[in-house]
Amino acid sequence: MEKILVVEDDVKIARVIQLELEYANYKISIAHSGRQALEKFEEESFDLILLDVMIPELNGLEVLRRIREENDNIKIIMLTARDAVMDKVSGLDSGANDYMTKPFEIEELLARIRVHLKQSGEMVKGKEETIHFKHLVIHPLSREVYSNDEIVNLTQKEYDLLIYLLKHKNQALTREQIIEAVWGYDYYGDTNVIDVYVRYLRKKLDQTDISLISSVRGIGYMIKD
Repeated sequence: MEKILVVEDDVKIARVIQLELEYANYKISIAHSGRQALEKFEEESFDLILLDVMIPELNGLEVLRRIREENDNIKIIMLTARDAVMDKVSGLDSGANDYMTKPFEIEELLARIRVHLKQSGEMVKGKEETIHFKHLVIHPLSREVYSNDEIVNLTQKEYDLLIYLLKHKNQALTREQIIEAVWGYDYYGDTNVIDVYVRYLRKKLDQTDISLISSVRGIGYMIKD
C-alpha cells in the first residue's frame, strides 16, 4: 500500500483529503505545519507528499527545499489557494513534480497521484545499481534495504546514515563529519543524536553479536569490510 503525507494546516480540508485517499486505498499521514511535516519526513518513508504552500512555522516552499536537499526521488504535489503564475513557477523550480490550485476536484487530485506514483514505480523497476554488503542488499532508487532477503523498515535519517557509512567504509568518521553529511551543516542539536541512530540501526540490522557498525573510541563510527 502506497503511503502519502498530506501537509495541510486546515484541519477540515486535511480530514477530507485523508478520507478520500484512504477510500482510494492509500495509507495517509497528516502534518499541520512545516516543522511537523519535516519531522514526519525524517521519521517515516513516503511514496508521495501533498504539500500546501501556506502552512505555519515553515512555508511549503521551504519545506520543499529541505526535502529536496535529502531526497530527489519522492513525488511532491504542491497545493495552494493562490493561483499567481510566480507561485507555481517558484514551486516547480524548487523541485515540485506538480501543482494544484485550491479548490480542486478530488477526482483530478486522485488522477494526478496515480500518474506520479506510476512514474515512480516504473523508475524503481528500471535498472539500478544495487548495493551489496554482507547480509544487506540496498536499492537506492526505492531506498529499500533488505537483510537476508527480508525488507528492513528504516526511517529517512537511518537510511541516510547507513548509506554515508557504507560509502566511507573502513574510514573512522567523526561525529562532526557525520552530522554535517547526514543532518546538514546548519544542524545545531546535540551530536549524541548520532549515538541514538547508530543504536537504532544496530537493532534493525545486526545479525550476530558482532555489530555491523563499529565504534571508534574518541572519534565516532565506521563500517569495516
